Amino acid sequence: MDLCHVPATREKGWYLALMAPNVKGPNYAWLDPSRLYCHPQGLQDCVADLLQPFQGDAIDMVAGIDAMGFILGAAAAATLQKGFLAIRKAGHLCVQTVAQPYSDYSGREKVMEVRTDAIAPGLRILLVDQWVETGGTMRAAIELVERLGGVVAGRRGHPRVHPWEQWDHHSHRLWWPVLSPPCVPTGVAAICMENSEGGKWIQERYKCSHCVPARLQPHFDQH
Repeated sequence: MDLCHVPATREKGWYLALMAPNVKGPNYAWLDPSRLYCHPQGLQDCVADLLQPFQGDAIDMVAGIDAMGFILGAAAAATLQKGFLAIRKAGHLCVQTVAQPYSDYSGREKVMEVRTDAIAPGLRILLVDQWVETGGTMRAAIELVERLGGVVAGRRGHPRVHPWEQWDHHSHRLWWPVLSPPCVPTGVAAICMENSEGGKWIQERYKCSHCVPARLQPHFDQH
């Protein structure tokens, strides 16, 4: 699709046709979504579709995952008029951080980190990445946010238990656990969320949004 062409009827996901296939072989991802970011209307519609399920939800901050999640995350934050938090690959931040190891879609072991001064307990976070394939990267980001007391994705079920120490003035001793604040809908958003084991785990527990129409989902799952 031409980068200047805008279809007369713009159905959800029309901009997926802007993505470019892999022409360099098995050492690369099967698809390059970044071409759609070059299309002004395509990028606008992609962000609008990602945010649509969260209309009316309270969101305090958007967090994007290094590196391609920075593009969509920053665009979503600008649209919502909220701040943007970069979740980085380890070794790039010169401030106090908390780190989380994970395995990415290729099975490589990595570590991500986030600054400790940006997420206050109860802060409602919309987590954004370009793609959720095996789910390992997104789960690590969720773990980081929740370890700092943030709330992700209108978590389904009971509040997460955090091992925070608290002083009991009656017994004069420290005790834990302390329940996190009640969860309210924020979420997890990506252009595509594959129905892998990890992808299903995230979708079962968190409010999620993606841009792939149901009729196309099998194609993305079976690449």
